[in-house]
Amino acid sequence: MTIDWDAIIHAQPALAVVPAALREAAQLRVFAGGETLYRRGDRPSAMLWVLDGELRLVRTAVDGSQLIMQRVRSGFIAEASMEASAYHCDVVAAAAGRVLRFPLPVFRAVLEQDAAFRQAWMRGLAQEVRALRAQNERLGLHSAAERVLHYLETEGRDGAVTLTQSRKAWAAELGLSHEVLYRTLRRLREEGRVRIDGNTIAWVCREG
Repeated sequence: MTIDWDAIIHAQPALAVVPAALREAAQLRVFAGGETLYRRGDRPSAMLWVLDGELRLVRTAVDGSQLIMQRVRSGFIAEASMEASAYHCDVVAAAAGRVLRFPLPVFRAVLEQDAAFRQAWMRGLAQEVRALRAQNERLGLHSAAERVLHYLETEGRDGAVTLTQSRKAWAAELGLSHEVLYRTLRRLREEGRVRIDGNTIAWVCREG
């Protein structure tokens, strides 16, 4: 499938830093909603950049519950797979879209040779580390209410978040069942601590 790099960079300027050698090696793949692109244990063969749609890293627990480790609508996903012998999570499409596949051997070579691309990659990793730290901190909180409010504080703007996913999917990201999330949101709203307007949830009463 031919890649129109001018159109792609116009839509996602962050990709302008991708060097010519990596552009030539890139492959464009279309995926369907609900499709599993890679399964836990598969050997990584490429770095993935999500152009549109949504990909998630999903880990399934022994009891069958799922935890969303990463959710990406634009940008790299599963960055740690570059140095891993196998995926530690499933890469699942939550919504149909497209992904750029950069073969690992070429990707590694370009990182070593191109300083500008290497710096951009490191900035992206730093942002992802900050996001993962916030997620780990959130999952370490004991109560569902604390997790919801922490999410509004760290992922929202001025304590407000407009969900771009279902509440069931959001519950998985919070490490909660959707029943617990629904009950928690209802209680927080009744207590006057959050305001809910459609898909927008805002923290209106902060303690301390």
